[in-house]
Amino acid sequence: MPDVAVIGGGPAGLMAAETLAGAGLSVSVYERMPSLGRRFLMAGRGGLNLTHSEPMAEFTGRYGEASGPLGGVIEAFDPQALRAWAEGLGQETFVGSSGRVFPRALKASPLLRAWLGRLDAAGVRFHLRHHWTGWGADGALTFDTPSGEVVVQPAATVLAMGGASWPRLGANGAWAGALAGAGAPLAPFAPSNMGVLADWSPAFAQRFAGAPLKAVALTFGEQTLRGEALVAAYGLEGGGIYALSGDIRRALATGSQGRLLIDLRPDMRRGDLASRLIGGRTGDSLSNRLRKMLKLSAVEIGLLREAFGADLPRSPVGLAEAIKAVPVPLTGVAGLERAISSAGGLKFEGLDERLMLKARPGVFAAGEMLDWEAPTGGYLLQASFATGRAAAKGAINWLAEQP
Repeated sequence: MPDVAVIGGGPAGLMAAETLAGAGLSVSVYERMPSLGRRFLMAGRGGLNLTHSEPMAEFTGRYGEASGPLGGVIEAFDPQALRAWAEGLGQETFVGSSGRVFPRALKASPLLRAWLGRLDAAGVRFHLRHHWTGWGADGALTFDTPSGEVVVQPAATVLAMGGASWPRLGANGAWAGALAGAGAPLAPFAPSNMGVLADWSPAFAQRFAGAPLKAVALTFGEQTLRGEALVAAYGLEGGGIYALSGDIRRALATGSQGRLLIDLRPDMRRGDLASRLIGGRTGDSLSNRLRKMLKLSAVEIGLLREAFGADLPRSPVGLAEAIKAVPVPLTGVAGLERAISSAGGLKFEGLDERLMLKARPGVFAAGEMLDWEAPTGGYLLQASFATGRAAAKGAINWLAEQP
């Protein structure tokens, strides 16, 4: 039997396994899927945003209500430490123009290959297609496998099975039942960093699904940010939308009106827009005026018509007002199956300072299983790596205290 069983083969689980093996413990990693790091590889399709370079106070503030319990964990394995770790695996990193940190290769597969090679050399054993089903009557871990049930009784366990988003990649939240049965407090799962739903007309959705809205300003409630969005058949998605999605989800859950405002030309004042719209050739259509004088794209013009319909102003002043605040009524948010990450999970009140379950001594938890959420930009991976390391160190210290 291994000294420590790590359940979950994503970033948090693999970091826990590396930390445990580095302390001289025998480690086995149990993964439900046929291969390791599936979501990690998916993240690499966008360039693998590992972390962010902003000051630590701002960085930890990105975790909202979880900033307290996560702050010290991230400071103990901060962005600089993560960059040094990646470079130790032969993957040089760089800071992009937005402050985000990426590997020079801009993909996950070289880093994952090197990492798995290091873990293999350290003696870590991997058991794939092992679906954890909970604890037996004697406290042993039970797994459903293609060969039947497998029972394992390690000295300690690190749970790192992810949240509940993108279940086809492995994290489906199925572990929640076993933890609830063990007395661990859980918060309901909810989508995070997801798209929002809008009731587009069929013509608009068919023509513009997949079209980008670049360099716009997005306002929801009291929050305004610059970014990009992408028209989807069901509504809107993209980085700018994801950054607001948590506020949108919470507002809609309370029954508040969900209305997003889009400024199509955030760098221009209303008066300047109106001035440019004055004149033009006699006989030009409204679309031609907007295209020629303000360089509005087809999707931007289409969005104006979708939002205002027959009430779209024709006067320069009215058009300028419309361009600076295009209203998009929101009807909901995309579900967990399309969300980049999830909120909810194991509450911190059910863990001690070592990330050990109070209801189950010797069992530690890490990664997106824990009840925290953060925007995209490197914060998700940073917290997953850091909590994996912290849970492993907690297990090492706990084991050292046992007879």
